[in-house]
Amino acid sequence: MSTSKPTRSDYHYLHAITTRWHDNDIYGHVNNVTYYSYFDSAVNSWLIAEGGLDIHDGDQVAFVVSSNCDYFAPIAFPDAIEIGVKVARLGSSSVHYELAVFKQGRDEACAAGRFVHVFVDRASNTAFPIPNRCRAALERLMDPI
Repeated sequence: MSTSKPTRSDYHYLHAITTRWHDNDIYGHVNNVTYYSYFDSAVNSWLIAEGGLDIHDGDQVAFVVSSNCDYFAPIAFPDAIEIGVKVARLGSSSVHYELAVFKQGRDEACAAGRFVHVFVDRASNTAFPIPNRCRAALERLMDPI
């Protein structure tokens, strides 16, 4: 991913989020660490709804093992935002996501990030192949080849 500003059309899934009062920091905008919770919420909402991931009782879970974010423009409470999600690379047990934060109705991203999930066996915490239903859902978030 480059540090150029992505646009809304670059993403296959948009997850709506309303910023919360406590997201703002002393500078009057959403604190940088909060963006990671937005990313996590968007991806996990997709995995639960579309991939059937059972975060409470499933045998497999997905751990974030790497993440970063570039910031272009501030957001603040009470902004309505959307998190763009796409899959950049899909391995046997890992998935690399590209994400962006958009103010509702705006085409240019306020921030762009990425993170890597590794699917693991809940009991042993060892890498585990991505379950078939999750893999199918993740494939729908990939750019066509």
